[in-house]
Amino acid sequence: MSAISVPEPVLDAAQEEHATPRPARRWYRQPALLAGGILLLIIVGLAAAAPLLTSYNPIAQNINATLLNPSARHLLGTDQLGRDTFTRLLYGLRTDLRIAFVAVLLPFCIGTALGSLAGYFGGWVDAVIMRLVDIVVAFPFYVLIIALVFVLGPGERSIYIAITLVGWVSYARIIRGEILVAKRQDYVLAARSGGLSPLRIIGRHLLPNVIAQAIIYAMSDIVQDILAIVTLGYFGLGVPPPTPDLGSMINDGQNFLTTHWQLTTFPGLAVVVVGLALSLIGDGLADLIRPGQS
Repeated sequence: MSAISVPEPVLDAAQEEHATPRPARRWYRQPALLAGGILLLIIVGLAAAAPLLTSYNPIAQNINATLLNPSARHLLGTDQLGRDTFTRLLYGLRTDLRIAFVAVLLPFCIGTALGSLAGYFGGWVDAVIMRLVDIVVAFPFYVLIIALVFVLGPGERSIYIAITLVGWVSYARIIRGEILVAKRQDYVLAARSGGLSPLRIIGRHLLPNVIAQAIIYAMSDIVQDILAIVTLGYFGLGVPPPTPDLGSMINDGQNFLTTHWQLTTFPGLAVVVVGLALSLIGDGLADLIRPGQS
């Protein structure tokens, strides 16, 4: 007897496309992420290499060299106290970037933890945490930051405390919303049936699947923190002088805007470029992890 041949199943186009695994998404195929990463790397590199790029002291005054125009010796000229503007720009950029990146960590951790508890347990836990969120978001971000730093006093410590007290709410709302959806998935129900503790389910199963949205938001949050730091420095509530700070540089140079525009313009441009780099990274990360994109 001849063997009976069984015809192979024919897949339609939709099934074939679904059956074929999508190529792995690569970060270097995201133009926004690549451009933002390169731009941020250049900025951070310049700030980190400040002692190598300039031989001037950012706080040393030279009354005999005040308000000099840009030259080969002073690339961006000097300020009203004879300090090299390019040197203070690099060191001020270093100060503001360090504060902004550190300041985003505590709100990220606190907001993620509280949002996870609110989204998973619900009930009175969710009600209490969300009422705290409503209280904080009732006030404008920058107004509340300025008020808190004014009460606490100028300095890095006050900036960290103020940003933490205000910034955690955004992460809590993002994580809570993601967990409210994710906790109904089959893998969470299976973990509950297996007798795993709630904290283990949150830490090992839920957070790895929902944390990406909070990380993407952190990029824009760093931009917001930098703007807050620059604003505080402009009003004299940021890093105390003579430590260089972009906000204080803008404030000091505004009186000479018509004659020595570089004193204010270049610190302002530095803030814009940093914000652009971080925004591009955030957009690129969003495109990279968005479901259904190749």
